[in-house]
Amino acid sequence: MDAAREARSNDGRSFTVGDAGGTSFVAGSLVIVTGDGERQLALVEDRSDEQPASLRGRLIGVLTDAGLDTARSLPFDTGTLEEVDVATIETLHETTGALLEVGSNLTQPGGPAKLLPHRFNRHTFWCGQSGSGKTYALGVVLEQLIAHTALPVVIFDPNSDFVRLGELNPDATGPTAEALAQRDIRVLRARGEGDSALRARFIDLRLPSKAAVLRLDPVVDRDEYNRLVHLEELMRAGELAQIMPMLRERTQTGDEAHPLAERIENLGVLDWEVWAAGATAVTDVVAERPDATVLDLGGFSTPEQQLVVALSLLDDLWERREERRPVLLVIDEAHNLCSPRLDSPLAVAVRERIVQIAAEGRKFGLWLLLSTQRPSKVHPGIISQCDNLALMKMTSPVDLAELGTYFGYAPTSLLARSPWFRQGEALFAGGFVPTPSLVKMNARLTPEGGSDVGVPLR
Repeated sequence: MDAAREARSNDGRSFTVGDAGGTSFVAGSLVIVTGDGERQLALVEDRSDEQPASLRGRLIGVLTDAGLDTARSLPFDTGTLEEVDVATIETLHETTGALLEVGSNLTQPGGPAKLLPHRFNRHTFWCGQSGSGKTYALGVVLEQLIAHTALPVVIFDPNSDFVRLGELNPDATGPTAEALAQRDIRVLRARGEGDSALRARFIDLRLPSKAAVLRLDPVVDRDEYNRLVHLEELMRAGELAQIMPMLRERTQTGDEAHPLAERIENLGVLDWEVWAAGATAVTDVVAERPDATVLDLGGFSTPEQQLVVALSLLDDLWERREERRPVLLVIDEAHNLCSPRLDSPLAVAVRERIVQIAAEGRKFGLWLLLSTQRPSKVHPGIISQCDNLALMKMTSPVDLAELGTYFGYAPTSLLARSPWFRQGEALFAGGFVPTPSLVKMNARLTPEGGSDVGVPLR
């Protein structure tokens, strides 16, 4: 068993070991510190191998006969570090409410890695470069959330990666698989029919959102935008196909509605398949609160229609925010909706709504989980509001430095290991994990919808 003497804590919050030679404790290791008659659980945050080797870390709480008291930690003059045992890890999970088993802890071999379901009431940032296993690993977490919580999940899925969340692999067994089989998981598709169609209603859009659909800027296109403002009542009279004859009729009676009619026709908006007409809209489905709703955004004939779906739903959720009905909004490939570089009126409207939800939505139960390849691809006003981090393989020093700036609660030594992560390995840090942890993700119980295409071999 590893042991390191001469541990010390002056403030009762952090500890140091001046000579850690002969021990194998590394950054991310949970240890038990015994000093001045008390046993405390602690996390090693950094190891320096300059001679003599040294450790530093944080104290998590006092171990008692009743369990783990995370409300207090104590200073000590001289202490001893030893490896944590399985029983203590279980006590940590029980004390913090970590119930969602997503993998195994790489720094405590054989020990499970668990997340805290109740701390998904904070925004989460999920990041990993292409090939890191990011989307597959996200599926593992979503399976756990859907199976073991009553939190409705809405997944913006541009690449059809999660469209099979309602299916189980043939070999899937156990309590999580049994729970998933009972959940109400709906998949809405761009090319779906009936109740499975992914649709939005023009009539339900807010006036600024209607203007964004028509590419109207309140300053650059001030005349047409003003005309739209004065025609707001008409624009609530029906869907676009119903409104067009009314616009033409007003033109014939001398009303200057024809520029709007011409704009609608020239943009081809009438031909978009996204419009619900009399069918069920995405807002209707999500309002029914299924356990999970997958929005399969691929398949629309134009990318603008993906934005219409997103804007329609996000606007509706924001308008209903005072109802305080929790929902987790999972945005895969978040750069499609959250990039600071997007500049079309529709894209800007979607991004600004997400920025608003990131800044103000938490207290209303509107929680985000954003997944992307690089932090630079997501608006900084969104990342800065995230309290949970899941980081997979990331080799870019610039990106890692940026993550260190945003997520100061993630130990620098653990962030620095990201370039050497294997596929399916991740760092979890923040409120949704008991302590910052390096994790090997479990296998999924449901099929991945959009796996990579292999190279044909002879």
